[in-house]
Amino acid sequence: MMPSTMQDRPLTITEIFKYGRKVYADSQVVTFMGDDSRRATFAEVADRVEKLAAALTRLGLQADDRVGTFCWNNQEHLEAYFAIPCMGAVLHTLNLRLFPEQLSYIINHAADRFIIVDDSLVPLLARVVKDLTTVEKFIVVGNGDATALGDVLRYEDLLEAEQTGFPWPELDERQAAAMCYTSGTTGNPKGVVYSHRSNYLHSFGACSASTFGFNENDKILPIVPMFHANAWGLPYATWMSGADFLMPNRFLQAEPLCKFIADERPTFSGAVPTIWNDILRYAEDNPVDFSSLRMIICGGSAVPRSLMEKFEQRHNVRIIQAWGMTETSPLAAIAYPPTGCPPEEEMEWRVKTGRIKMGVELRLMDGDRELPWDGESVGEIEVRGVWITGAYYGDDAPEKFHEGWLKTGDVGTVNRQGYIQITDRSKDVIKSGGEWISTVELENTIMGHPEVIEAAVIGVPDDKWDERPLACVVIKQGSHTSAEQLRDYLSDKVAKWWIPERWSFINEVPKTSVGKFDKKVLRARREHGELEIVEAK
Repeated sequence: MMPSTMQDRPLTITEIFKYGRKVYADSQVVTFMGDDSRRATFAEVADRVEKLAAALTRLGLQADDRVGTFCWNNQEHLEAYFAIPCMGAVLHTLNLRLFPEQLSYIINHAADRFIIVDDSLVPLLARVVKDLTTVEKFIVVGNGDATALGDVLRYEDLLEAEQTGFPWPELDERQAAAMCYTSGTTGNPKGVVYSHRSNYLHSFGACSASTFGFNENDKILPIVPMFHANAWGLPYATWMSGADFLMPNRFLQAEPLCKFIADERPTFSGAVPTIWNDILRYAEDNPVDFSSLRMIICGGSAVPRSLMEKFEQRHNVRIIQAWGMTETSPLAAIAYPPTGCPPEEEMEWRVKTGRIKMGVELRLMDGDRELPWDGESVGEIEVRGVWITGAYYGDDAPEKFHEGWLKTGDVGTVNRQGYIQITDRSKDVIKSGGEWISTVELENTIMGHPEVIEAAVIGVPDDKWDERPLACVVIKQGSHTSAEQLRDYLSDKVAKWWIPERWSFINEVPKTSVGKFDKKVLRARREHGELEIVEAK
């Protein structure tokens, strides 16, 4: 084999950190405080990153030790994103919305030594403090009461005692940099460990023009929590590109978010559909200014067509759907229309799940049989690639891996151009009279009704058809929309045999810890007789 003459450097987060610090020293990190914002340049943040690494070293943190973060999207969380992996330890972002038993499980399973926690979140963490077996120190960001955690260290005190100029170690690009646990919709959450190499390559993938196309003229607003699959890779991609960070902190309701958007004028933002639905409803009755946004990325669950259409028609804001999982770092596909697509046909492509990204391989499987990319064959989606996990941390889970491929649990089609259309999760698909019903498409169609806020569809037993859809719907306050009206609305939009006979009007669709519809809760409510069900004939 002929040897290469190219220089060999490890692909590490440290390289991203050093580059952004030097080349984009004047770019800003802005943290929203509710009424106003605090600001720091990349250079100032980088100095604090070095001090945090020095402080953690003084406390005895060693290579491969895990540090949990229990924080909002703010400057201090970003500092931890760099300091911990760059010193050779492992960043473990903790999901604020997990049940206490799940939270204590993942902290103990990961064997976190330290936890950095925002003072406003101390009461949440205090619920599990007695169950934690490996945590030695709590480091509190802010001056709020933290007595519920016992003896604590204060973040700012630690940094104040240190100097800049931390000697960053040489790291192996394949060593662990960060870890995140799945939301645990079935069984215990599963740990995914990201390498420096996977984060580095994922960041380049996110910055590419065929993905987000970041540059230093951008202002990035990551509403997606920093505990959710590393904030979809936005922190490292933003630092790499020199774009400004706009951090919403704990102010995640529609009103403060709209104020932050108007004040700071982001060009790009990312969040799950429920967030954008809330913002859209707020904008119906309040003046908003979204004119700075060139693009919104939306994912985590299928994005309703009606949501994309309303944002574009009312606010001239383009929502692009993306698909991925904690296991895929998470970016795996993005739904840009293909070249040459007429404007009037763009939405037909944007409602697709996404086009597979370079760096990710995909195959469609029916058991052990691989299916063609013909846009019609339906199978389970399997993926592999440079930023796809090959195993869970401390959990074999053989049912999730197949011949070196990750079984996503998503069922759908792929066309010859690589566009995915997910029709269901394998556990949610409905088979009625031997034919499949896509709950995803049915839900999104129902949510196109002007009086519907949310809709989730589950399968229920049926004597004649084995299984039929039950539509659980949230309608606008004061609306008198009936099951019959919704059934009529669907009559010319989906196959007749898809239309539900059974409907339940509920106050809210239950959500998982990352904002997805939690259908297992709805199934349990139905089985326990807690859903009031009406029939539309």
